[in-house]
Amino acid sequence: MSSGNDCRPQTTTKPALSEKAAAELVDRVFGLKVSWLRPLPSYDDQNFHVRVLRSSAGAEGADEYVLKITNSEDSQEPELIQVQTQAMIFLSAEGFPSATPYLTKDGDIMSLESGDTGPGNTKYMVRLLTYLPGTPVAKIATNAQILYEIGKLAASLDKALAEKFHHPSVKSLHRGQFIWNLANVPLLEQYIYALGQNKYRAVVEQVIEQFKGKVIPKLSSFRACINHGDLNDHNILVDSSSASLEDPQYRVSGILDFSDMSYGYYVFEVAIAIMYMMIESPDPLGVGGHVLAGFESVVPLTAEERGALFLLVSGRFAQSLVIAAHTALLYPENKEYLMITAKTGWKHLMTMFEVGQEAVEKKWFETAQAYTHHTPA
Repeated sequence: MSSGNDCRPQTTTKPALSEKAAAELVDRVFGLKVSWLRPLPSYDDQNFHVRVLRSSAGAEGADEYVLKITNSEDSQEPELIQVQTQAMIFLSAEGFPSATPYLTKDGDIMSLESGDTGPGNTKYMVRLLTYLPGTPVAKIATNAQILYEIGKLAASLDKALAEKFHHPSVKSLHRGQFIWNLANVPLLEQYIYALGQNKYRAVVEQVIEQFKGKVIPKLSSFRACINHGDLNDHNILVDSSSASLEDPQYRVSGILDFSDMSYGYYVFEVAIAIMYMMIESPDPLGVGGHVLAGFESVVPLTAEERGALFLLVSGRFAQSLVIAAHTALLYPENKEYLMITAKTGWKHLMTMFEVGQEAVEKKWFETAQAYTHHTPA
């Protein structure tokens, strides 16, 4: 759901290829004949679910892909897209359910192509990624077991990237002014006008001020790593591994959208996961403890990191809500998709501040503590 280049949440760079042009592109660049294609929702790239004729799908016989056409702004950073894609390949090899690219006719993982619409000679980076099966977390009733698994996944993924992933362009993940990096909550001030004047704006201003005073000075004490940066309820796919309808056991079957990868801190990843898992939950304040327990089963947080968690979760709510409001002004036709998080996000952020940091943290930490005596099956 989140994307955007540095401090521009979304510019007028979203590709708008027709379905016919997309099918022709798959044939021309990847040598595959499309039998069926449909658009997928996206924040500022253009994605298509593609089925190709099995006979031309190579030795593996895989016949479903996602055609990802990156917005023209981000397409000007090939090193960044390259390293994100190599990270996906690395994670897949490490056993994570990550998509991998189908190579172009020339044997490359991506190709810079001209669009069939837009002014001048607009170029877009194009990739064809394996299609991952599963149901988005947004479509299931989450339970403690899957929340714990998501926390564990978030920590395991960051740990693998931090400790084992090496690439010549990995430095491109230092994205200083990237608006979606949690360190950059103060940059929201330039977009806050999109909220108008209301009680919501007042809370976001409070989040930003507290973030500046209490989180920014502590960043140097947090442990650094590479973050996926967008483990939201639409980017995590699950399937059910049990026949019980009353108490389904889920496993993560897919991790999508690595376009927000950047250098950050372990505690950022768990805060982002908590915030997005709150969105769909009937007990939003109860979510954090289960996600935290899963995360800490792999990477226990330090006292400083735990102390920042409430404001980091609040900061991610603020990022999502402010940037969605700003982008909806630019793209009113895409407003429904952009405002998915906002439907319940405002309610949850307001509740967090009404209940207060101390009480929310107490709930999270006590829930997580209970797991030290009993780990879910």
